[in-house]
Amino acid sequence: MRLFQLVALVLISGLWATPAGAGVIGFSPAIVAVTSELRLFQTEAAAQTHCPRDEVVWLNTNSGIYHEKGMRWYGRTKHGAYACRKEADAAGDRDTRNGQ
Repeated sequence: MRLFQLVALVLISGLWATPAGAGVIGFSPAIVAVTSELRLFQTEAAAQTHCPRDEVVWLNTNSGIYHEKGMRWYGRTKHGAYACRKEADAAGDRDTRNGQ
């Protein structure tokens, strides 16, 4: 259900359109999706710019579980994006329980 809501939001908001020369099919240059509580970013740098005083995490958008920098799955899950930890927590996402 969570992935469906994210895809619907992206399609409705028009973020699916890619500017010429962006080089990534299906995403805007920096922001992947925006909800009322949580912004998802394509790059770690873009997320850090959005929340300079917060920790950037990699959010697995299918499971709602996030991984911290240095963990095995940080930036490596099949479906995911960078996000600010506080925003992810507020949106109901959670930290991984196995430290990976």
